[in-house]
Amino acid sequence: MIAVLINGITVAVGSVIGLFLHKNLREDIKNVVFISAGMVSVVIGMQMSFQSNRILYVVISLFAGGVVGTLLDIEGWILSFGGFLEKHFTRGTEDESTFAKGFLNASVLFCVGAMTILGALKAGAEHNYDLLLMKSVMDGFMAIMFSAAMGIGVMFSVITILLYEGGLTLAAAWLGPVIGDAGLAEISGLGGILVIMIGLNLLKLKEIKTANFLPGLVFIVLFILVEPILRGISPF
Repeated sequence: MIAVLINGITVAVGSVIGLFLHKNLREDIKNVVFISAGMVSVVIGMQMSFQSNRILYVVISLFAGGVVGTLLDIEGWILSFGGFLEKHFTRGTEDESTFAKGFLNASVLFCVGAMTILGALKAGAEHNYDLLLMKSVMDGFMAIMFSAAMGIGVMFSVITILLYEGGLTLAAAWLGPVIGDAGLAEISGLGGILVIMIGLNLLKLKEIKTANFLPGLVFIVLFILVEPILRGISPF
């Protein structure tokens, strides 16, 4: 769990640095930060998405996950939780919508990648912390950019990191064989699309409810799990 704690600390420190910039930036410079964070998110998302080897699984999972997430209004629930945090743990100096979106976008960015899952699995099963420590450094720099653009809500994504990465680390012995290398590649592919959505939102090119597509990650894992069965019954 030590690497998970370090990841949380680097995001918190990066958020503090970015928050200082956020409070002292002119509006036009703040727009530059938004554009920079958006473009970096798009590039990272594209790199992740190219790891997929089963594009049909990704397409179906994205669609099915989006439908389920929209019906459940997952984004609405997360934004409401962000609003709850803003009301109870800050002085109300931040716009509630900006706070919640900062919390949401940062949580998704820091948790959907294969590096998060593989790093947590290695930390839990093998006590190998190298990947999570590398991710911690990257997340720290991204936290600077995101909090400079969206404010203190980004810092509260530390809660998501500790719960999500911590849970994966504790469950590593069981999850590792279930996910496998193929599952990691497809999770990364779909996660990359979600990160691209964040980038498009930051660039204000399209308002996408990214969190509503999170169930797609469950669908992609289910596809990987049933793939051997499908191959066994296939006539080809």
